[in-house]
Amino acid sequence: MPTPAGGSEFGSADPSGAAPGSTHSELSGAAGNVVQAREVSGGVHFHQDGAPRRPVPRQLPGDVRGFVNRTRDLERLDEITAADCTEPGVTALAVIAGTAGVGKTSLALRWAHREQHRFPDGQLYVNLRGYDPGKPVTPQHALDCFLEALDVPPRAIPRKLPDKAAAYRSLLAGRRILVVLDNAAGVSQVRPLLPGSGGCQVLVTSRSRLSGLAAREGARRITLDVLSEDEAVRLVREVTAGQRPDDEPAALAELARLCAHLPLALRIAAERAAARPWMRLTDLIRDLRDESVLWDALTVDDGEEADAVRTVFAWSYRALPPEEARLFRLLGLHPGPDFGAGVAATLAGVTLARARTLLDVLIGAHLIEQHEADRYHFHDLLRTYARDQACHEEAPELRNGLLRRVLNWYGHTADAAQTWINPHEPHVELDAPEEGVVPLVFSGHDEAVAWYEAERAGLPAIILAAVDAGLDRPAWQLAVVLRAIHMRLQPFDEWIAIADAGLVAARRSGDRAAEAEVLESLGMAYAQRGQAVEAADFHRNCLTIRQELLDPRGVAFALNNLAVLGLRTLDSAAALLWARRAAEAFEAIGEWHWARISRVNLAEAYCEAEEFGSAVALVSEVLPELREPASAGHRGNALNVLSTARLGLGDAESARAAAAAAVEVATSRHNRVWEGHWLCTLGRAQQACGDIDEALASYRRSAALQHGLGDRVREARAWHLTGVAYQALGRHREAVDFHLTAAAVFRELDDGRRLAVVLADLAEARSCSGEHDAGAAARREAVGILARYDDVRASRLRERQARILGD
Repeated sequence: MPTPAGGSEFGSADPSGAAPGSTHSELSGAAGNVVQAREVSGGVHFHQDGAPRRPVPRQLPGDVRGFVNRTRDLERLDEITAADCTEPGVTALAVIAGTAGVGKTSLALRWAHREQHRFPDGQLYVNLRGYDPGKPVTPQHALDCFLEALDVPPRAIPRKLPDKAAAYRSLLAGRRILVVLDNAAGVSQVRPLLPGSGGCQVLVTSRSRLSGLAAREGARRITLDVLSEDEAVRLVREVTAGQRPDDEPAALAELARLCAHLPLALRIAAERAAARPWMRLTDLIRDLRDESVLWDALTVDDGEEADAVRTVFAWSYRALPPEEARLFRLLGLHPGPDFGAGVAATLAGVTLARARTLLDVLIGAHLIEQHEADRYHFHDLLRTYARDQACHEEAPELRNGLLRRVLNWYGHTADAAQTWINPHEPHVELDAPEEGVVPLVFSGHDEAVAWYEAERAGLPAIILAAVDAGLDRPAWQLAVVLRAIHMRLQPFDEWIAIADAGLVAARRSGDRAAEAEVLESLGMAYAQRGQAVEAADFHRNCLTIRQELLDPRGVAFALNNLAVLGLRTLDSAAALLWARRAAEAFEAIGEWHWARISRVNLAEAYCEAEEFGSAVALVSEVLPELREPASAGHRGNALNVLSTARLGLGDAESARAAAAAAVEVATSRHNRVWEGHWLCTLGRAQQACGDIDEALASYRRSAALQHGLGDRVREARAWHLTGVAYQALGRHREAVDFHLTAAAVFRELDDGRRLAVVLADLAEARSCSGEHDAGAAARREAVGILARYDDVRASRLRERQARILGD
């Protein structure tokens, strides 16, 4: 179960707002306001101190070795892009269609690498896996990957597909980027991934003609045919160059015919021929012809091309040594889109070094591909073939046992990654590693994160495969152990998909404690995503189960999670109730450390209820007990709460000292999350002391940090406070711009409480700048929103605004 710490660093107390799952407002309807806020004359430009340059994504896989032929098709692609570039505002869109194995991806990558100089703003690539045995890549997931490559933090990516697509189009506007959409199943998978303006080029490969793209988006299509005999022979000679110079043209033509002139089959056959330079080509052809006869006897007719491909696969597979052949078919059982050498070693029951040697043999035979360091994948036809062989040659109980080993490996490797990614979180108790399962170990944080990012896309499929196979215990265990990583990196779609599958497994197994763990994970995911209603349901269900199980420690954690949710939503009554109960529950079982953290959360709830004296008293008791190095973040959060309370009591100098000490904790630990949050508290204290220039600098730094972290609520809070500072300087027109920007974010996120506060300040700024009607309208809207809330702050603000309006 997660730790109940204070401050968003620990997924807990955060009165200034949870990180919503939506992108920056300059990527959506609030774009104009954001630009205004950043271009205010003489104002604060939030990113002027070290603003990051636009990232230039370089996502193309490597070019195809030994590419030959297709000259006319390359020229046709040149013609398409040249023609579309003459139409202003039009995105050049080309579809490369053709049967499986005909070389669509090879052609696309050859052209993309040859022409990448025309796209100085980068190249985006995604394999949509439209024809893989597993589920194809959804447009939502593809957009998530593209937005992250374009420097949008995961927690700032919108939740809904139309919003993701709008953000993506906004980022591509005015840029020259090549987008390669490989292996698309249909138009619906492609359409959300298209840019909305000219300057970009989109290249789509598909077995389908994608006629809808031609009709509506004006796509130009190239339909690839199989190679001619001369072209097929040239390809074989290119692959075998230097190995078989004496092969007869007639024999090469016969080999090409048996491969149906398909590049995929030709490359596999030619690689086998190159590996046996002492063997006559006629003998290799006789083996292949015999394999073809055997295949015909075993299968129904799917057409000459399909039969030829399967024949070549079987011919090459049966030529493998037993150990390599077994690894090939077992890799077909791996549920993810790609895999690393570590999990391959687990499947084969060999050492990591031996697994890499076996993988090299499969690469040499063109049966798998290596697309980056220590990452491998299949062509979709080969994956299907490998899986078929595993189903034919391996017993069902063995296949289930192998999947269990894979889950065991992933669980312990993820546990090792958590040690670096989120070391403050308790570790989940896992079943011991099975014999022969050797999890990875990591030398540092970056290496652990790199492993997770490489595996991230496939983890939901792995857990779903476990659920489908009835492997409930390892399924929910992996879902829970990944929670600590998800808390820090916040890949919300994967987090929720994995936890949903884990919940199915936990409930089916009848393990109520496991069910509570997964419910807690879902509650945290939805809370950090800004979906408070869903989060509250999950946390309450978790609490109910732990109460039924008489689990006092689990109950205390669940109570604290509900307190944290109250702080995130500015619900002071709920925060006070749950935080008080959490502190009492931890004290009752002697968990003094977590009791202190819950008491800090309680103090923060007192601040929300404007009981500042109680907050000061409580924090003052706790602070001396938070001096050990491991409690640095908790101490910083306590200092931040103390600053807020001191400021509420009118002691601005003490508030500034406490906030400065909190920021010092953050900077000494190089923690941008803490620093960005606590700088706003420092800015408020600085402004109260009359040092408005210092306050503006704090707000500017906070906004820049929050922008980089993708926390829209906190970035908007910095804009709002900047507007308040400009009002204090009498620069009301500039204040209006910042308030409008903050209001747009809170309105988009349906955050009524924060929106009402901003609207009240916006009304004042508009009135002071002579816009009396607009000011009154903003004030009336604030009053209407505040009528939904009955806490002290909301009631006081509503009464003040109504009084000004004369209502």
